[in-house]
Amino acid sequence: MKNIIAFADESGNNSFEFSTQGTHFIVASVILRKDKLEETELLIEDIRKRYFQTGEIKSSKVGDNHSRRLKILHELSNADFSIYAVVVNKKKLVGEGFKYKPSFYKFLNGLVYKELFKTFPELDLVVDEHGSNDFMRQFKVYVEKHHKPNLFSGSEFQFSGSATSVMIQLADFIAGTLGRCFDELRKVPEGEQFLNILQPKITSLNFFPYEPQHYLADAELNNNNFHESVAQAGVNSAMHFIENKKVVTQDDADQVNCVKLILLYFNTYGTKLYITTKQIIQHLQVGRVEPLSEHQFRTKVIGQIRDVGVLVVSSSSGVHKGYKLPASLNDLYRFVNHGNSVIMPMLHRIKVFREKIKLATLNEVDILENEDFLGLRDLLK
Repeated sequence: MKNIIAFADESGNNSFEFSTQGTHFIVASVILRKDKLEETELLIEDIRKRYFQTGEIKSSKVGDNHSRRLKILHELSNADFSIYAVVVNKKKLVGEGFKYKPSFYKFLNGLVYKELFKTFPELDLVVDEHGSNDFMRQFKVYVEKHHKPNLFSGSEFQFSGSATSVMIQLADFIAGTLGRCFDELRKVPEGEQFLNILQPKITSLNFFPYEPQHYLADAELNNNNFHESVAQAGVNSAMHFIENKKVVTQDDADQVNCVKLILLYFNTYGTKLYITTKQIIQHLQVGRVEPLSEHQFRTKVIGQIRDVGVLVVSSSSGVHKGYKLPASLNDLYRFVNHGNSVIMPMLHRIKVFREKIKLATLNEVDILENEDFLGLRDLLK
């Protein structure tokens, strides 16, 4: 069942003249459920009329008017959509081949394809058919060439003019705004405010090559609580999972999207910030036919990614409530302490229960004799 639709646009170009043409190429996609499309379009259209009158919503029209951009972003954040974006730092691309447009676009095609279609096997993607949108035309060719019918048989690729689609206009505005957060030529101090407003909407920012934005920053290194090796281990475990996890089922997609989200928060919004269960589930609901319950999230998402080695810590106290990657010894102790507060009382209750039954049956019944409970029996010793 095709349930998801995405609208994508780009910001930047294939030029390697960084001082005049910019350092980053960004492809931003706004993704939402099809049954939410009509009401979302109405809301975006209302914003367009009030801020752009008869024109299109375009990031370039707002330019350096940062107060106006902030107002528009605040209003757009009320709409029902999620942001998936690929942010490529051209300065970090090694190899002469990248300086040729076909090679550069082919490389980007692979990144965007993997980002979108790996986690949304049945995704309808709509892009602008007009203007100089060469990248999206090449992307269409790439998708058709690499289409795997067993996985993507329900997907469709559509062209639509930005003049007639406020959702493509929204993707343009998001891509341009992200450019002002990361591109060295256009980056502005207000970029942090832009990201903070978009925070509830951003589900994935896929940086390439991967660059730690915060966790190795001087501010963190000067923090006595920060532990570089711990932080690096957490990031490595998340990156390894994202790169190697095969997505076949909805549970697989949820796990990948969850790890991406936790890595995004760690990398973009700081190493101390926990993301709550409610926030994660809200992001994971995108694309699901059946809603994800909290029980399913804990058992089929968080539990599973921890079982395969992703170093996600958690806490249930005060401001430290939710999940994150570890960045300090305090993060580790807080996680172990939380487990200790749950496990030790439960072990004690089992011990008391066992002894009462043994006493009542004159040792005839030992509830831990079963082979399934050998581990528990060893722990109680």
